[in-house]
Amino acid sequence: MAKAYHSAPNRTGRHPMLSQTAEYALRASLYLAEHAGAGPLSVGDLAANLEVPRNYLSKTLHLLARDGVLRSTRGKNGGFWLARPAKQIPLIDIIGPFERLGERQGCVLGRPVCSDSTPCAAHDRWKEVAELTTAFFERTTLEDLITPSSPVPPAGK
Repeated sequence: MAKAYHSAPNRTGRHPMLSQTAEYALRASLYLAEHAGAGPLSVGDLAANLEVPRNYLSKTLHLLARDGVLRSTRGKNGGFWLARPAKQIPLIDIIGPFERLGERQGCVLGRPVCSDSTPCAAHDRWKEVAELTTAFFERTTLEDLITPSSPVPPAGK
């Protein structure tokens, strides 16, 4: 069965969960994990298979290499590969450089002041969802997503 490497946007054309950069980083890392052992994969091949802009992906992959998620080599046979086995790479390592999951990004209802001491109507519920989301990215590895029999660890435990 062919793998799906293309995003499935919502009505606005974007995923609300991750920034475009984090999504590209995650999709590329997943592709590299599924093709581990194939040697370095070029940015051009990755961009073509993922249907993402080559230059944008190149910058994203270089940041992941700088952060130790990927390795790279230059030249005719150059490209990128995972720096560690997929089971040792939590998703937070991939999206972390591009997302601020642990930080509050403002009130979900748009209130100018919303905190634990002055919560909006959705604050407590949204805080719980945000914490579960962060836990998912911290506890889920690339291997969890490429091994069908591998259960994804429950968030919040």
